[in-house]
Amino acid sequence: MPIVAQSTETTDWVSRFADEVIEESERRAPGKPVVVASGLSPSGPIHLGNLREVMTPHLVADEIRRRGHRVRHLISWDDYDRYRKVPEGIAGVDKKAWEEHIGKPLTSVPAPKGSSHPNWAEHFKASMTESLAELGVEFDGISQTEQYTTGVYREQILHAIKHRADIDAILDQYRTKKAPAKKQQGQKPVDEAELEAAEGSGAAAEDDGSSGAVGYFPYKPYCGNCEKDLTTVTSYDDDSTELTYACTACGFSETVRLSEFNRGKLVWKVDWPMRWAYEGVVFEPSGVDHSSPGSSFQVGGQIVGIFGGKQPIGPMYAFVGISGMAKMSSSKGGVPTPADALRIMEPQLLRWLYARRRPNQSFKVAFDQEIQRLYDEWDRLDVKVADGSALPADVAAHARAVGTAAGELPRTPRPLPYRTLASVADITAGHGDQALRILSELDPEQPLTSLDEARPRYDKAEAWINTHVPADQRTIVRDEPDAELLKSLDEPGRESLRLLLDGLADHWSLDGLTHLVYGVPKVQAGFSADATPKELPPEIKSAQRSFFALLYHLLVGRDTGPRLPTLLLAVGQDRVRALLAE
Repeated sequence: MPIVAQSTETTDWVSRFADEVIEESERRAPGKPVVVASGLSPSGPIHLGNLREVMTPHLVADEIRRRGHRVRHLISWDDYDRYRKVPEGIAGVDKKAWEEHIGKPLTSVPAPKGSSHPNWAEHFKASMTESLAELGVEFDGISQTEQYTTGVYREQILHAIKHRADIDAILDQYRTKKAPAKKQQGQKPVDEAELEAAEGSGAAAEDDGSSGAVGYFPYKPYCGNCEKDLTTVTSYDDDSTELTYACTACGFSETVRLSEFNRGKLVWKVDWPMRWAYEGVVFEPSGVDHSSPGSSFQVGGQIVGIFGGKQPIGPMYAFVGISGMAKMSSSKGGVPTPADALRIMEPQLLRWLYARRRPNQSFKVAFDQEIQRLYDEWDRLDVKVADGSALPADVAAHARAVGTAAGELPRTPRPLPYRTLASVADITAGHGDQALRILSELDPEQPLTSLDEARPRYDKAEAWINTHVPADQRTIVRDEPDAELLKSLDEPGRESLRLLLDGLADHWSLDGLTHLVYGVPKVQAGFSADATPKELPPEIKSAQRSFFALLYHLLVGRDTGPRLPTLLLAVGQDRVRALLAE
């Protein structure tokens, strides 16, 4: 059932952009579907930074759909770009062997060994496509290989070449002709700097064209012999469109008629604005690497006029980081992808991370212990939305996370706390029957009857424990009591264990055990177990920490571990008594 449009008005960034895009679309193409766009280069793993290129227009497009407007979200797969370098750390890829393909279109490079896909580009597109489906992203995919090799852009190519002097004049405004007097040490020409930034963000980028015997030329043929783009146009006739090129890689040369030739492409800084005009794109964001002076987005804003179009509106978006890792780069390999994130978190949480921050705000996706805090925050928001106490902007972000205009995303029927599920998965080491026993005791009044009620969240938490928690941080319950530690305890220490064991049976639930473990030090100090922090002296907190550390040592041989109430439930009453009794 479709989600009713939220009356968010100007309460969040998505609504504000939707207002602008609808207004601009009506001005440019009244009565036609609104067109928003993303571009992805399958040159390697498409990572979580690249996902912002998709999620930003997706969220805006979805808001426009909620309001009843027709909208198309285009994703241009830049699979006809040249293969620039071999990413590090790709399974099934011998770096030296794959270097021989540098310069070919991505769709002409073999897929990694063991892949079921026909080429390099399709291999990396497939994983992203599956992730976008899980995230509820509706889009129209456009293969640039198909567009170029079937002649879809032929008229645009001929038009660009006819107006190459005009394009060259625009680009010349930004080229570094000579080192300025105050040039900073290490400063790079605009195109070189942008290329490095674009490779770092996974975006497609090329130089702005070649200069040779024919002067500036905004088109690169792929060689008819070796398929590489290491070619130089040596002659071109505007009337007949006869073009001669020579390949510096293999020495091959040929003359073709460009009006019939489909094995080449416009250079990036011309290709992008050409597509804006061809598709009628109204909204497309750009990364910070494309928004500096002389970069693709800025230059494209001038070149697009040559094709009779207008530059899209859209924000510059900031980089997305990973907890404990530096900025992501597809060209370096080994970077987390949306599929990696979706193995350990539900789609709703990942959507929320992108929806709650304005595009120009950076944020991190957590693969470490921080994921537990993020889930706690998400669950608290869920409660606030349900009881009507959430702020309007948070309500809007929540609505965009849990579903789209088409309906709600599948969700976990019983969304138990992620940290609890992770602890249970850790302690039970994959034994489903044991996990169900523990989880069914969390709430005796509403016991869990099947692990399926806690899925997929339970499976995500288990995957996180198995793939992202170091072995030395995993929880292993003692087989035998720590007799030496038990023998060394003073009378207050022994009394704390007796108080805990005496209360186990009557407090055997998550809430009950929480009350019990926090209450034991209070009772020992002469206070009620129900006393609030305001009623207690500061030293009680220190006593609680010492008591918790003692329990962890006796149960798992470490100073810390999973939350004690969860740990006690997981160990079970009989085993707890065996490990804690003198």
